[in-house]
Amino acid sequence: MTTGAPPPLAPKRSRARTFLPLGVAAWLVLEIWLLTVVADAAGGLTVLALLVGGAVLGAVVVKRAGRRAFRNLTSTFQQAQEAARSGTAPVPPERTGAEDRNGFLMLGGLLLMLPGLISDVAGLLLLVPPVRSLLGRYAERAVERRMSAAPSGSLQDAFQQARIHRPDGKVVPGEVIRQDGEQAPRRADGPRPPLTP
Repeated sequence: MTTGAPPPLAPKRSRARTFLPLGVAAWLVLEIWLLTVVADAAGGLTVLALLVGGAVLGAVVVKRAGRRAFRNLTSTFQQAQEAARSGTAPVPPERTGAEDRNGFLMLGGLLLMLPGLISDVAGLLLLVPPVRSLLGRYAERAVERRMSAAPSGSLQDAFQQARIHRPDGKVVPGEVIRQDGEQAPRRADGPRPPLTP
């Protein structure tokens, strides 16, 4: 029995969700094919040595990038604690660009750890500083474009609010009370303070 109402429309799949499984499958087939070609040309022990060497180098790179990220995080926390003790505004650390590219360094190490020659080449490319800085600039521009194109009320607003720098670094929760007696809508996270005449 039909009611005459049109059936609900399924949400439209993005291109990335459509082609990502196909891309991963093609990458795996290409990796296996390339490993067999190199094994036929140079021998199985050579391929094994390449894979083990890539995994060891990748582990070293990931460990080094993780230590660098932890060191940066620790120094940022120490500066914030010193600023809180002295009562001054915390000074944001100078961004040299190396911190931004640390994620690409870690990604390069992870790609080296994956078994396969194509992933090893991509991981080695990410170890080159000019390539990391170029990819970092491209990623920053892509994120900025996406945030500017996002509709208001989306996650973009949360990111924009998180970027606001207060002079003292503090945020005071509260409610705006207008002079004409109207109140702003009540927040769900707590009770409304009593009105004062």
